Amino acid sequence: MHEMSVALAVVDQVEEAAMRAKDVTAVRSVRLQVGELAGVVPDALAFSFELACAGTLLEGAELITEAVPGRARCTPCTHEWAVGMPPRLTCPACGGTQTDLLAGRELQILDVHWEDGGPPQVLTREPIPEER
Repeated sequence: MHEMSVALAVVDQVEEAAMRAKDVTAVRSVRLQVGELAGVVPDALAFSFELACAGTLLEGAELITEAVPGRARCTPCTHEWAVGMPPRLTCPACGGTQTDLLAGRELQILDVHWEDGGPPQVLTREPIPEER
């Protein structure tokens, strides 16, 4: 299950950041940006995240996912469109096949809220490493 490896990577990155910050007692929420074309099923990720958090500083943390729609641009005519699922990579304006994917493959941590005895802290914009 790809989503479990993503969840484990998120937990590892957040725990590392919490250790660097010191005195973190609990993580309350993690907000992820997930592209439509990233190959991640949000419900499976939420389930995997809950399992991956067990016994860690993240146990009980809320996972918030923000979907990013896939968008492409035709190189010859510069038309932009939502690619959808399955992705339509042929330009709907001119039929061209020379396209650039502009958005939809994102998979990154946007922010993390934790408790450390002081005011709430936020970790921002950490890319999630690709599977090896």
